[in-house]
Amino acid sequence: MIKKTLNLSRITKQSIMLLTDSILLVLVLLASFSIRLGYWYFPENDLIWIIFGTPIVAIPIFIKFGLYRAVIRYIGFKALWAVVWAISLYALIWGVVGFMSAVEGIPRSVVLINWMLSMLVIGGVRIAARAVLCESTDFKFLESSNKKKQVLIYGAGSAGIQLSSALGRSYEYKPVGFIDDEKELLGIQIIGLYVYPLDGIDDVIDKFQVDEILIAIPSLSRAKRASIIEKLEHLPVLVRILPSVSELAEGKVSIADLREVNIKDLLGRDAVPPNKELLGKNISNKSVVVTGAGGSIGSELCRQIISLNPKTLILYEINELALYTIEKDLATIENQSINIYPILGSVNNNRRLGNVFKHFGVDTVYHAAAYKHVPMVELNNTEGVNNNIFGTLSVAQVAIDTGVETFVLISTDKAVRPTNTMGVTKRVAELILQALSASQSVTQFSMVRFGNVLGSSGSVIPLFKQQIRDGGPVTVTDKNITRYFMTTPEAVELVLQAGAMAMGGDVFVLNMGKSVKIDELAKKMIHLSGLEIKDAAHPDGDIEIRYTGLRPGEKLYEELLIKDNAIQTQHPLIMRAEEDFIPWGELKEIISNLRLAVDECDQKLIRELLIEANPEFSPQCNIVDPLFTE
Repeated sequence: MIKKTLNLSRITKQSIMLLTDSILLVLVLLASFSIRLGYWYFPENDLIWIIFGTPIVAIPIFIKFGLYRAVIRYIGFKALWAVVWAISLYALIWGVVGFMSAVEGIPRSVVLINWMLSMLVIGGVRIAARAVLCESTDFKFLESSNKKKQVLIYGAGSAGIQLSSALGRSYEYKPVGFIDDEKELLGIQIIGLYVYPLDGIDDVIDKFQVDEILIAIPSLSRAKRASIIEKLEHLPVLVRILPSVSELAEGKVSIADLREVNIKDLLGRDAVPPNKELLGKNISNKSVVVTGAGGSIGSELCRQIISLNPKTLILYEINELALYTIEKDLATIENQSINIYPILGSVNNNRRLGNVFKHFGVDTVYHAAAYKHVPMVELNNTEGVNNNIFGTLSVAQVAIDTGVETFVLISTDKAVRPTNTMGVTKRVAELILQALSASQSVTQFSMVRFGNVLGSSGSVIPLFKQQIRDGGPVTVTDKNITRYFMTTPEAVELVLQAGAMAMGGDVFVLNMGKSVKIDELAKKMIHLSGLEIKDAAHPDGDIEIRYTGLRPGEKLYEELLIKDNAIQTQHPLIMRAEEDFIPWGELKEIISNLRLAVDECDQKLIRELLIEANPEFSPQCNIVDPLFTE
């Protein structure tokens, strides 16, 4: 019967509710007279019409207050409050109509009794129906409810309570309690669930066979969030989290807002609000080029540049698919007053670059085009040198020739005391810009050096996630390897601000916070997925960590400064490095010889010249370019 009722159309359900209310209103009025007079009462004469005509007065009021729009199964306080107002207005109008009609036999107290009983019956019927329908739904899904995931909610505040209510109506999750740090809340019940302290939570997890812990404190700072996650990391449960307040849309918290804990939550460093004036200095109402526009950094540069109202944005990219993808992405957020031009081309094509820069009157260049995967570049030395060194030189020379005002190079921490070809090519690119900056005054060159960005192509984070989903093993190159991490939007935001502070030849270094041990990161990601590490001590564990050894050219740890003499800028996360460089007259000769060596594919000479340009280059492995022959 209940199942059939649930399957009825919306209009049919509303009609049933309307008919039920009409009958109940008449019965309540008869009961009001009976209570007042002390015997079972049935009206006579004109009073019959006053009592049986009650629905004519009440139903339009109920409709106006939306009593038939609320879904009974999900009726809440707001809907019940509407019931109170609707019944109050109905009772008042009925009383006025009854007394004004001059019909004899209506005691004044009946109006008050009718109001009280109507409130109790009309509101009570809705509450009872909600309970029955929800209970029947639980029975209907009894089989699936036995398979519901038992969850604890970390945070007994408003977000946690809303989340618990949402989970209570789902067929997938069953909240069994709250966790909170507030001593005043511990041990009390909130919407039927106890609040437990974090200490001793292991017993609660065992008692309820908890599958997941959901962190529902969207106002948490990143540092506090990282601290909580660290406390939960050892538990054999999946940990998920609500986004920050700024990421949550207005309205109620929903299950869909939950996401798995990611590396960003583990960094423990809060982002610094940007300086709006610096952000737009080199962009607003200017013609801007982003080379490598389809890459992870290049594409984020484009997204943020769009929001700063450039006159023109030129997407310069050699990869057709990458260019198509970023152009399509920008079309969804594009400001219609901004001209966006996708240009296919190589950074080594001087003529192409010159035509583009002249045609669009380019003011600012963000040079993000580079080969950056260490083992790949190590295996293809000549192309690494050709793209990263000569490509940078080509774009820089065209920028000078066409009068570009500002040129910002996206560099890397691997350029500091490099042990691989990728790192040394980026350092030589820095040296070129430093030398060109000192030898001319047309274009203001600067470079911004930072470590790994989350979610970039080749990043270890998505690799670990995929390996965990596949059941392992998770591959780590070395137990002691460490890396710096920063979110891509944050890194790009800092790049834009750093470039605006340049005075010419500046090497800016981003404060990446503490370096992260990759082995510990892998273990955290396994634990936070609710899985156990499989090792000698836990042979029945879920995911094995396998150590594969350092890849060609890979370092155990990265550095951001060649010399420990960085100067703080007006932004707390941006430093200016004071570093030596080679004058253009000397460097030019090395570059010319390097070009000849690349043309001849002379790997040995290439390496010697790279060491000459950057004596701190300490190759970690032998030349592995397959085109190299003795």
